[in-house]
Amino acid sequence: MQKTAKPRETLSIADATAIIVGMMVGIGIFKTPSIVAASAGSEGMLILFWLAGGIASFIGALCYAELTSAYPHAGGDYHYLSKAFGPTPAFFYGWGRLSVIQTGSIVMVAFIVGDYASEILFLGPYSTSLYAAAAVVALTALNVAGLRQSKVTQKALIGLIVLGLAGIAVCGFWLGEPRSAATAGPLIPESAALGTAMIFVLLTYGGWNEAAFLSAEVKSPRKNMVKVLLLSIAVVTVIYAVVNLALLNGLGLSDMASSSAVMADLMRRAVGDGGARFVSFLILLACLSTMNAAVITGARTAYAVGRDHPVLGFLGRWHGRKHTPVNALLFQGGAALLLVALGASTRSGFVSMVEYTAPVFWLFFLMVGLSVFVLRVLRSPGETAFVVPFFPVTPAVFCLICLYMLYSALIYTGLGAIIGLGVLASGIPLLILNQKRRAIGHAEDETQEKEP
Repeated sequence: MQKTAKPRETLSIADATAIIVGMMVGIGIFKTPSIVAASAGSEGMLILFWLAGGIASFIGALCYAELTSAYPHAGGDYHYLSKAFGPTPAFFYGWGRLSVIQTGSIVMVAFIVGDYASEILFLGPYSTSLYAAAAVVALTALNVAGLRQSKVTQKALIGLIVLGLAGIAVCGFWLGEPRSAATAGPLIPESAALGTAMIFVLLTYGGWNEAAFLSAEVKSPRKNMVKVLLLSIAVVTVIYAVVNLALLNGLGLSDMASSSAVMADLMRRAVGDGGARFVSFLILLACLSTMNAAVITGARTAYAVGRDHPVLGFLGRWHGRKHTPVNALLFQGGAALLLVALGASTRSGFVSMVEYTAPVFWLFFLMVGLSVFVLRVLRSPGETAFVVPFFPVTPAVFCLICLYMLYSALIYTGLGAIIGLGVLASGIPLLILNQKRRAIGHAEDETQEKEP
């Protein structure tokens, strides 16, 4: 392994877009349409929710485009927070991403892989956990083998997923059975329903910001990162709008809201039980795509944290030939396996994991939005190839969206949110240890300088 190796610009626009679209089009679109439909009250409001999610993501992407083009770095959000607010907030972000946001998300998806794989071949009482662990090991090994292998796999997975969703949309528009007209609901839902719906809509859109962690590896990042961000969101917005229109056409709002497996119900109604099995296979592919993308980007954060903080210095090594942070991948995989073992008997459901990650995620997302203002002041004129339009209005709107979502995540969620914040706070002892090691290192350096 080459200790002095660094990330290289090896990803094309298509490569990076495939990774980000694969992160976004994951399990969410198979789980959340029924939850959002239950909060919508009318078919028009349902589609507005999904379009609003695309618009909110587009506004955020413009802010990220300025940051990624000005500061292409494998650390992504961690790097921006470090430059804007200093090492302590950045350290807590890195710890939160390692312990709550990214590793928890990988394991959540791994258990869903286990659920669906167990329907195909049941391995006994711990079948789900065994499949989950196997998925973590397999995708970690794939990424350790090299960036080329992982990005080719990602392109293949997202291609199959998009084709599958297109098939579901066709069934919804042309094969769905006739249904009764929906009852008109209120134009604007109550605040609780509105907040809940947008939490799950933006959860489903989540992942576009992961492009920041690839910025050091995208070719000509100062001009191409904005293309990657906006192209990814445009593709996903179209997919989500078409899929929800197809579900409305095939099932109707009330049946969507009451369904626990909305796409399986649509396909079962359209083509029988074979259609439901097809959806299960498609969900399995989506889970693997989401996991693979999360493994790729999560390890980049760990690498950046390791480069800056002695207590985690072993993570900050880049393998030059494989174009990937091998130590960070192995650490992330090991942490995920520990969570799989813990969750074998006590794992929470999908909604609990949303509650666990949402407050921490939106807290740091808000801070990244604020960093646009800080870094605009600190940056030299002409340092960036892209400037967010309508400054300061655009980043201000993005920050308000994040603030509202943080409020919703705290008010409309339960115990999981408190646990997630508690795990974030558990990084305090690690920070103290890191500061002590850094102080010892500085003292040793000063002693060496004084010696003749």
